[in-house]
Amino acid sequence: MSYSALNIGIVGLPNVGKSTLFNALTKKGVPTENYPFCTIDPSVGIVPVPDERLDKLAALSKSKKVIPAVVEFVDIAGLVKGASEGEGLGNKFLSHIREVDAIIEVVRIFQDSNIIHVHEKVDPLFDIEIINLELETAEIKKPTLYVLNFSEAAPKVRPLELNSKVGPLIEVDPIFGTGLDQLINESYKLLNLIAFFTTGEKESRAWTTRRGSTAPEAGKAIHTDFQEKFIRAEVIHYDKLLEAGSYAEARAKGWVRTEGKEYIVQDGDVIEFLI
Repeated sequence: MSYSALNIGIVGLPNVGKSTLFNALTKKGVPTENYPFCTIDPSVGIVPVPDERLDKLAALSKSKKVIPAVVEFVDIAGLVKGASEGEGLGNKFLSHIREVDAIIEVVRIFQDSNIIHVHEKVDPLFDIEIINLELETAEIKKPTLYVLNFSEAAPKVRPLELNSKVGPLIEVDPIFGTGLDQLINESYKLLNLIAFFTTGEKESRAWTTRRGSTAPEAGKAIHTDFQEKFIRAEVIHYDKLLEAGSYAEARAKGWVRTEGKEYIVQDGDVIEFLI
């Protein structure tokens, strides 16, 4: 499996649902017991990126295998007030956050007296301010996506001013799976990644590259030879290939372009590399 070396860390206060979210995303079991610091060492999971474009290309090519792009999530133990000064194993947990490329900040917005809140009240803005202060004090500045963890079975606490005071927000219920696909796709974008495709009878596959990559740089995701020995690439956007119905018809229409080393790969390109 080929995947990006970039990853995204799941952070937040203890008992806000970080490990539950991680489990839902990765289907990988890590402890989710109802007490602070049950996750000490970060767990890592590789999660496929939902992409209907890939499915459509696979159907077009009658592919025997379909291989999606993936994003890497890291489950990091809960931070507490004073983490930047060493509280609650804070230095260790902050060092894990420094190693990731972007952050999902999980904030609990559901009321449940059976699940302990570290501050004994559910206050999303207060929680966000605590975590952000600890990250700022530790001089950690990375892209952040805020995930509001709610429960279909419990009342919500969601201040009206939340939207205006923080960055991008997604509401997720990891138990029922609500919002998970959107979260995966937004995490992929947060890492500044795009997908390009290869397709044929053998397999259709989504490959990951950084936004703004040239054709040789993107080709490296497949094999280093595609960067080092690059000659040219044949490119068509996936929607034009679907419209044509086949590569042969797309070529007949003049929709398959020949691009050189300076070409900037676009999200959704279907590419054949020539070396």
